[in-house]
Amino acid sequence: MTKRIFAIAFIFAVTAGAWLLLGATIFERTNSSDRSLRGRVGSTWGTAQTQQAPTAFIERIEQRALEAPRQPPPGRDGTGPTTSATDPRSETVRVRVPLALDQTRASVAFDLDHRQKGLLWYSTYAVSFAGTFRFRNTTDSEAVTLEFRLPASQAIYDALQVTVDGKPATYATRDQAIVAPARAPVGGTVTLGVSYRSQGLDQWRYALGTDVAEVRDFDLVMRTDFKDIDFPESTLSPTEKREGGNGWELRWRYTNLLSGFQIGMDMPDKLQPGPLAGEISLFAPVSLLFFFAVIFLITTIRKIDIHPMNYLFLAAAFFSFHLLLAYLVDHVSIHAAFLIASVVSVFLVVSYLRLAVGPRFAFREAALAQFVYLVLFSYAFFFKGFTGLAITIGSIITLFLAMQLTGRIRWSEVFAEGTAARR
Repeated sequence: MTKRIFAIAFIFAVTAGAWLLLGATIFERTNSSDRSLRGRVGSTWGTAQTQQAPTAFIERIEQRALEAPRQPPPGRDGTGPTTSATDPRSETVRVRVPLALDQTRASVAFDLDHRQKGLLWYSTYAVSFAGTFRFRNTTDSEAVTLEFRLPASQAIYDALQVTVDGKPATYATRDQAIVAPARAPVGGTVTLGVSYRSQGLDQWRYALGTDVAEVRDFDLVMRTDFKDIDFPESTLSPTEKREGGNGWELRWRYTNLLSGFQIGMDMPDKLQPGPLAGEISLFAPVSLLFFFAVIFLITTIRKIDIHPMNYLFLAAAFFSFHLLLAYLVDHVSIHAAFLIASVVSVFLVVSYLRLAVGPRFAFREAALAQFVYLVLFSYAFFFKGFTGLAITIGSIITLFLAMQLTGRIRWSEVFAEGTAARR
């Protein structure tokens, strides 16, 4: 009996090592695929976007006085200059005087469209943005320049419209920015309007300004077509939130705000086939341990003789589940791959034990044990946040049943019988 237990333990250890190697291989394939494919997705669809608040300014030409470098002091021998007089000079510089942004009205809507590449899903989205921005001219000049920076260089901007005071404006693009000339009366206001449709990846942000920014009379409405919303780090939570239809309507409204945070939205991730298959493979030794323990207890109670070679084939059938799952997720959905791998592995175990032990044991005890400890334990990884709890509950129930079934067994007699049988 003792030698048999050691043989089973050795088979378990070898299979566990194979699972660790398989799990590491899956994660390496996933990371390698992500490094090569993320850039391709970004180049064809678009990258993460950060829309900055627009700016307005006037330009002045000023003369600035400069001082020439001071002369070195005279040497000890009396040579060299004896004075440190400066040589005043001047230069012409162009100075920007910013105008205050005293009102913002903006809306943004997202249409999430996940795309699969290899072992990973990427959170791509279409975005529609529209905003009007009112600037107050507190300078002494009426010639104003309005500047609206586009959120990403690797992106397309369709249906782009630019208005000044509600009328179509003439504009130019320079350094990823829309630049439009305008006239604003001294002490008056000028309003810039911009709208466009674009595409991005993973995340969208709205920057209120650089560093700590002052925001006045601000109102931004965000609409999503997905329920699973999440906000990036260092961003402001919405002041209003309303669920409707397939998503949310979120609102950020401020009268007078001073903040260094931004507004943002993280696009929800889809269940990732590669990482999920890797996690299930790394957990597989636990499933096999429970399965071996249950099979060992049942065969001991019912005095069924199972050789370590039988355990070796059972371990190989378990391993086939994870191996097939790892390479199917490249070609079919994760749920279809899981179902196919489960059916194949259960079929291998049941069809083998039907011949090695008998149909009753194969179709009842063995099939049920494999369904619980391989299929259900592995499927628990589909429920993010509840995996550990589900497996813990299953383990405790298993422990309770094992203790109840073996409470009256005299293990010293069982092991003694095994020793006597070997003699």
